[in-house]
Formats: sequence, C-alpha cells, structure tokens
Amino acid sequence: MTDIPVLGPIIQFFQFIVEQLPFISDAAVAAAIPIALAALCGVVSERSGVVNIGLEGIMLTAAFVAWITGVVAVAYLGPGEPTAVFGITLPLLLALFAALVSGMVLAALHAYLSISLRADQIISGVIINIAAVGLTGYLNTIIATSSPRGAGSFDALDVPPDIANIPVIGWLINAIFDQGPIGIATIFIVIILNILLFRTKWGLRTRAVGEHPRAAETVGINVIRLRYRNVIASGALAALGGAYLTIELTTSFQANMTNGRGFIGLAAMIVGRWTPIGAFGAALLFASADALNRAVKFAAPDNAMGQFLESIPPQFYDALPYLITIIILAGVVGRSVPPAADGQPYEREAAA
Repeated sequence: MTDIPVLGPIIQFFQFIVEQLPFISDAAVAAAIPIALAALCGVVSERSGVVNIGLEGIMLTAAFVAWITGVVAVAYLGPGEPTAVFGITLPLLLALFAALVSGMVLAALHAYLSISLRADQIISGVIINIAAVGLTGYLNTIIATSSPRGAGSFDALDVPPDIANIPVIGWLINAIFDQGPIGIATIFIVIILNILLFRTKWGLRTRAVGEHPRAAETVGINVIRLRYRNVIASGALAALGGAYLTIELTTSFQANMTNGRGFIGLAAMIVGRWTPIGAFGAALLFASADALNRAVKFAAPDNAMGQFLESIPPQFYDALPYLITIIILAGVVGRSVPPAADGQPYEREAAA
C-alpha cells in the first residue's frame, strides 16, 4: 500500500508517527510545559477580567532571575548535595523561589497599572515585554562574559522500564512522568486549577467578576481585591514556566530564550476557551510541531517519506508551531468567546 500514489506517502507518514510515538509524546509534553503554564496564567488573569499579554516578559524575567539566583547561590553556598529524586539542591530551590517572586512582582505591577490606574491593559503588557527583553538581554551580555556556574537543573523522574513498556499506555505514562518536578507539577496544576475554577466558591467568584463585576459587587464580592489576588497569583504560574526553561529544561540562560512561548500560551488559552484543561490540550497541540521537528532530525524513516521530510528546510519546522497557531486561531477565534468583562477597567460607584 505504501507504493500507491498520494495515499502511499500518507501511510508512510503515519507509520513514522506511530513508530516514533514514544519519543514524540515525551518531547511534546516537555515542549508544552512552559506554553501551558503561560496559558494558565492567562486563564486565571482573564477569567478575572484583566488581559495580560505580558506573559512573555514575565516568563523571560523569571527565567533570568532563576538562573542568576542559582549563580549567586552556588558562589556563596556551593553546589549542594542533590537528592536521590529530582536532584533537588538548595541553590535550585532558591532559584525557583526567586523566579516565582519576580513573576508575582511583575504581575503586581501590571495589576496596579490595569486595576488601580485603569491604564490600557494591552499597553501595560507590552511595556513589560519590551522591558524584560531589553533588561535581561543587557544583563546577560554583561554577566555571561565571565561564564559563571549556575545551579544546574532538576533531574527528570526515571520511569521504571516495566511501567514504560506496558502495552498501549506505557508510552503515555512515560511521557507524563519522564519530567522534572516542574513538569510533573504542571500536570497536577492543570487538574487542580480546573476543579477550583468550576467547582469552588473562589472559582464562582472569579468567573462572576470576569463576566459582570458590577453584579458581583452587589452581592458582596470585592472585585478590586479579587482581581489583584488573581493577577498576582497568575504571575507565579508564568514565572514557573520561565524557571522551567533555565533550571529544568536547560542549565543556562540565553537572551530572549522564551522565543514567543508566552504569545503561544495566549493562543493556547483562546483555543482552550479559557479553561485550564483546554489550554493544556492546545499547548500540547502546538508543542507537537516542535516534537515532530526533533523526530525528523534524529529518526527520519529510511524511505521516500523520510527523504521528503529531511529535504524540507529546518526553518520550516522552526516556524511550524507559529503557523499552526495562526491557522487554528483563524478558525476558532470567532467562536471562542472571552469573559464579558475581560479587559474592561472597573471603577466602584461612589456612595450616595
């Protein structure tokens, strides 16, 4: 059947996907983690009625802060003794904590500009993005010249071969749990956040504030305070994605290393209809293009389809996640309805 014109190459392509499914799924989950965390940040913020396109800047800043904190911690405290599971050290924990704080600080700045000053929320996010790219790039240029030693990275969890080789589901278990602590935590964060958003009082209040803040205020919900809390908390989620890049996926920082993941996270949030599980699914879809790129580079099939895949310029594969993002957004953006009060500044009515 593989010799049939048109249909044959398609069959070969799907055979390649099936054969490389364990590798592709593992790489897709790893690539989806920072995108998913950015998307979750957007979900929490926009469900509260505050648009935050500064995800890219928050992630980039957190990535830099995690790396430089690890450099300082190792210089003063030493590399530390890693634990048997995940290879956790004191410098890594300090780096993670500093990254979370930096993300919350930037989110608090965005909250102040958007909620208290009622500034244009898009402009506020753009300012954060531009400042983060310029500042981290400049500081990295200065610091990287001395080649400082960082804190390293968290280790991935070793899935026992007996579990990873279970028929049908073994590859899925391996893809999910063959990650470091941030990657595995992201899976649980998605599930817990989905439950909190749709099954708890906090979730009901958050959705009410994002849909009709005036009505929410009349039943005793403090709209301003809730928006502040949610936007600041969402900053920690984006910061976790930034820290993932420098202390789990890699061991160093490069200028602009987020490479648009924050913006793809926004797209995943929209495609996922402002739900945590939907956003994570969309992040996996976008990340699968990157995983396919790696599979073609390292394990292209020895047939006509493999030769065709290898003949495609690598720049096409690099652009593929963004092309998929544009195509999917063009198809669903009109049908995906944001919270009614999303992006609208709220001002309390003056007491009579």
